[in-house]
Amino acid sequence: MKAAVLYEAGGPEKFIVEEKPVSQPGPGQVLIAVKAFGLNRSELMTRKGYSPNVKFPRVLGIECVGLVENDPSGEFAKGQQVAAIMGEMGRQYDGSYAEYVTVPKHIVMPFKSSLPWEQLGAFPEMFQTVFGSLHLALNIASGDTILIRGGTSSIGMLATQVARNFGLTVIATTRNASKTELLKQNGAHEVIIDDGNISAKLSASSAGIDKLLDLVGTFSLGDSLKCVKPGGTVCMTGMLSEQWSIADFAPMEYIPATVKLTVYDSGQVTLEPRHFQNFIQDVEAGRVRLNVSGVFPLAKIAEAHALMESNQASGKIVGVP
Repeated sequence: MKAAVLYEAGGPEKFIVEEKPVSQPGPGQVLIAVKAFGLNRSELMTRKGYSPNVKFPRVLGIECVGLVENDPSGEFAKGQQVAAIMGEMGRQYDGSYAEYVTVPKHIVMPFKSSLPWEQLGAFPEMFQTVFGSLHLALNIASGDTILIRGGTSSIGMLATQVARNFGLTVIATTRNASKTELLKQNGAHEVIIDDGNISAKLSASSAGIDKLLDLVGTFSLGDSLKCVKPGGTVCMTGMLSEQWSIADFAPMEYIPATVKLTVYDSGQVTLEPRHFQNFIQDVEAGRVRLNVSGVFPLAKIAEAHALMESNQASGKIVGVP
């Protein structure tokens, strides 16, 4: 099979597309013929060497959609449509930047859809991250007002639609004023230009912000905590700032009284397949629109990573073998 192998950390040019043997599944594993995979910021950070637990050489890729090639247990039929997400895929073992991937069965979700693979490839991690962040971490309720920081990211764009469909008032942020109309067309009721200090801009209306989804990360988290009303909740999910930690973190000074801080990490939570199938049906029915910024063959994985790193994409980037 063809696979994009990373032998050392560095720029996008470090990917080498080469032939590798197809690994055969053992007990509790499934071999999947990869049809499409989404690109993720965590893979960019791993490529740069910011994931110390990842050892090279490694085939990256934390998600994919495809067809079951071999399940020794017989639980999944050959040719069955499945998605695979996280479970240390592309980190502790080779991932989805390849024609085939062998994964633990517990991260495999069956589904049925007639949508193109290039579109389905954008779904798994985006769906799990948005569903988990909004429903499990933030516990959104109809009538809430939510601020989505990092609104033009692929996760931010989808979270805006899901939150609005659920009956929330959505405020989205962007650092680029030219993207204001894009965010409003995507469903945001209000757009704020993020200069790193949006809590000051919200001083008159912050009493109405119940929930905040921070996709920027540690760089903006302190300011985000000042944006919600007392008793409100902030969930840090994204790491667009590429910073893992906060220096000299003092919780009593950093977190306003009664404000709740949580995170969502899809690697720690497994969602039921029925939620994924419901999400696919929402897309098929037009209730949710996912923007795919580009589809790249495996041979051009370096170009796909360069686009992701440029922050010029307005939606998910998808790779196909």
